[in-house]
Amino acid sequence: MDKIFITDLQVEGILGVNPEERIQTQPIVVNVVLFVDTRLSAETQKINDTVSYSAVAKRIRRHIVASSDFLIEKLINDLAQVILTEFAVERVILRVEKPQAVAAARTVGVEIDRTAPAP
Repeated sequence: MDKIFITDLQVEGILGVNPEERIQTQPIVVNVVLFVDTRLSAETQKINDTVSYSAVAKRIRRHIVASSDFLIEKLINDLAQVILTEFAVERVILRVEKPQAVAAARTVGVEIDRTAPAP
């Protein structure tokens, strides 16, 4: 299966359980691997025959800005559901990180692997 990826998409959002995280936005970093068949788009060279990484990135950004989840686990599961239902994707691997969450760490986060339900 072919892969389309988005690396280190940075979005400012409300995410966390600490009082300051509920008020002040913080950087949220998203990495996405979309499993799709790209053969048709390779032949036609039409964006409508593939999954637009730009459209996926915009949708991720819009979701994060509109949400204010307490846990990364909730946010990442919601993002996977959005991608799998709104785009022609067979499988998605998502990684969401909070670089400012733990002072002694470069970043912390959660990674999940989800598959679209059978038609």
